[in-house]
Amino acid sequence: MYGRNTTAITISLLLVLLPASLAFAAETWTLEEGKDWQAVSENPQARYLLAISELKKLVSEGNVEQISGAVARLKRDFPEIAGPDLDAFVEGEKHFAAGKFTKAIRAYDTFLARYPQSPLYDAALDRELAIAQAYLAGHKKTVLKFVKLRGYAEGVRIADKVVDRAGDSPIAVRASLAIAESYEKRAKYQEAYERWSQISSRWPTGEIGKNALLSMARCKHAAYRGPKYDASDLVSAKSYYENFMTRYPEEAKKYEIEKRLEQITEQISYKEYTIADYYDRTGSEESAEIYCKIILDEWPQTTGAKRAKDVLEENKTAKAEQEGQEKK
Repeated sequence: MYGRNTTAITISLLLVLLPASLAFAAETWTLEEGKDWQAVSENPQARYLLAISELKKLVSEGNVEQISGAVARLKRDFPEIAGPDLDAFVEGEKHFAAGKFTKAIRAYDTFLARYPQSPLYDAALDRELAIAQAYLAGHKKTVLKFVKLRGYAEGVRIADKVVDRAGDSPIAVRASLAIAESYEKRAKYQEAYERWSQISSRWPTGEIGKNALLSMARCKHAAYRGPKYDASDLVSAKSYYENFMTRYPEEAKKYEIEKRLEQITEQISYKEYTIADYYDRTGSEESAEIYCKIILDEWPQTTGAKRAKDVLEENKTAKAEQEGQEKK
């Protein structure tokens, strides 16, 4: 059985995902660690993986009846490579083609545990991610034999397993993004933020890191539920947006980060005003004035500041009238 290495893994994944009709249209070249570039026609493993791509195409199209024939040809054409790992992989492919995701995942898990050095390892991970993405998109899972529920939790579980197995490879990135994006689409902003934060910590630079930082800000902003609730999410969103503007000034213009920061400033000042207003309505004029002055000092151009100024002026007028009456 052929071993796996970083270079070969990347190329193997490319070959497995490449449609067979395109892969055979022209000569394809591979590069394995410690070797020169080699034509696929001269590389048994590469030809094997191209043949596997044809099998995957049949599975994706749901041609269950043709799978057995394709497997038989693989075993005939590549007897030195096609071993028990192929049989284990095909077990998952048959369930996948039939839409039996639960059984497919079990089969792929068994394959991945038993054959970590198989050239089909990345193909199995790719299949598991495809199933996870289906669940995360709302595919229903049958429980108790007849009840169908959305399989979001199952999708997260499967994608997490892919991340654990794939390390820092591209498929690990795709699995992590699938989870974060699913949470955000379902308005589960705190869960989405946590996932984007993990992505930011693991891949802090490049396009991934940039998008993760922006997404963290977006999710924290969206998580704010209004002036009746704690404003910590707004404070965090403001910090992330400011960080994004500093690190990516051109991108900040594209996403109109300044406008978002202005909106957050308005929301924070209004939140503080509601506190001042509460103290004012309950007779705690001194506390109300303290909050109003803070708003005027910190956010003087906001709607909250305008209302705080009105409160101070009304209280000043009321005090003057009261003092006038007392003098009489």
